[in-house]
Amino acid sequence: MTSLELHIDGISEGQRIAEEFAFGIRTADTPFTFGPNISPGIRWSGGPDGTKSYAVIMHDRSVPTVFDDANQEGKTIPADLERMDFMHWILVDIPATTTSLAKGVESEGVTPQGKDTGPTTNGVRGANYFGMFMASNPDMAGNYGGYDGSAPPWNDELMHEYVFTVFALDVETLGLTGVFGGADARAAMEGHVLASGQVMGTYTLNPDLL
Repeated sequence: MTSLELHIDGISEGQRIAEEFAFGIRTADTPFTFGPNISPGIRWSGGPDGTKSYAVIMHDRSVPTVFDDANQEGKTIPADLERMDFMHWILVDIPATTTSLAKGVESEGVTPQGKDTGPTTNGVRGANYFGMFMASNPDMAGNYGGYDGSAPPWNDELMHEYVFTVFALDVETLGLTGVFGGADARAAMEGHVLASGQVMGTYTLNPDLL
């Protein structure tokens, strides 16, 4: 498969993600508070002949499968606990003429109850997994569209890895409507990916890993 050259402004391969892009940050007074949550600027090389749209997915591949001890004083999440993907950004049906997204266009801060899903000027937004994460908080519960950045449990012993991927597709639209998630987007892309590119950044709120 052809590779796209992908650049994330301010995020280098294998390096720590800057706090301006994070949903959660650590301060001297608290292990977690809301961060600036700005979507980073990204740009990529044009896809091969036949490219009719692009899709962007950002996911954390290091999220624990059990959250019982997450963010609990006196407890830790062991590094060897089984992990799963957690979706932070799903944007599909990006026009083939687009090869960049400016900083801040998909998030300019933490939005209580989430940003809108569905069609935008940049493409069609899916729902990231913060809706599931915030479901028990009536002030924050909702469908979270667009970008929401890194926010790992502050007592996790594992450094989290966040993967940004751009896909060049051979269809103008994936036909996804309503509130759809990362699994829906991945399934719809099967058999349609002409090329892709990735950048992985790291993030933690655990002071022992800083």
